[in-house]
Amino acid sequence: MSTLESLDHKKAGGWKQRLQQLLALAGLLVIFAAFSVVAPTTFPTYNNITNILFSAVVVGCLAMGATLVIVTAGIDLSCGTGMALSAVMAATFMVTLHLPVWLGIILTLMFGAVLGFVNGTLVTVLGLPPFIATLATMMICQGLALVVSNVHPIYFDSTGEHASYQWLSTGTIIPGFPNAIIMLVLATAVAFVLFNKTILGRYDVSIGSNLEATALSGVNVRKWLIAIYAVAGVFTALGGIMISARLGSAQPQTGSGYEMQAIAATVIGGTSLAGGKGSIIGTLIGALIISVINNGLQIIMLPQQWQNVVLGVVIVIVVFIDQLRNRQGRTS
Repeated sequence: MSTLESLDHKKAGGWKQRLQQLLALAGLLVIFAAFSVVAPTTFPTYNNITNILFSAVVVGCLAMGATLVIVTAGIDLSCGTGMALSAVMAATFMVTLHLPVWLGIILTLMFGAVLGFVNGTLVTVLGLPPFIATLATMMICQGLALVVSNVHPIYFDSTGEHASYQWLSTGTIIPGFPNAIIMLVLATAVAFVLFNKTILGRYDVSIGSNLEATALSGVNVRKWLIAIYAVAGVFTALGGIMISARLGSAQPQTGSGYEMQAIAATVIGGTSLAGGKGSIIGTLIGALIISVINNGLQIIMLPQQWQNVVLGVVIVIVVFIDQLRNRQGRTS
């Protein structure tokens, strides 16, 4: 391929990514409009929009990490239960060990990095397929969350020493605008810079596009894959911090199912399950779509079991579209 052809190929890829983001944004607006028509007195209200954004915070944080992993052609099934375990560890640091809030947050984020490091090590050092490795850690995290918490929620002191912790989510720096939404914006900005402006992001795409060629070029693929999984673990821990700060407690049994929502949000936003392509802004839009769907189905009082059916159908459709996109990419 000549230099001119390579540039044309990159430009075409850039336009396709922007088109995918525009389609995802259009889909978000259409879904929002549809629920607004069905439930005009409850769905498009300010309070409900705030609830939608609140819900998008946790899914969005998990999806940011999932994007980095999926771009490598990997997967992280442990982010949901890892989030629950991180929330339990945050409560353990602050409530059980009585550590300062700021130190508890730092230790929780470090704990998330360790979880990601374990996933990356299982994939790179032991050579386990990402699906199997993270399925195992998903079950381990689920069990550890119950063991560490003794199968009981751990409550924060909302009016005392932990008031600042809950302020991270439910407080308002900007009047009428919960801090949790600001945290999501900051998380998106950090993920965007990591993915688009750093060497980690470049190697992320390179590994997902062609792992063997990346290794032959002298890149320590094992080291960078572990680093990518570790960074994804930090976003998982951030999700745990945000959900526990909002609830005022660490619920050890939460988290199941969040991994599917995070993966769906990532793929909706234009990240390919085949690896090599991703979009942080698209992932944010995907998280908002998942949140709008969940909220809208609750507003129209669809039974929980049918909500799961609808979300499952959405995931099937999204993955099918991703496969079609990959086939078109190979034939073009």
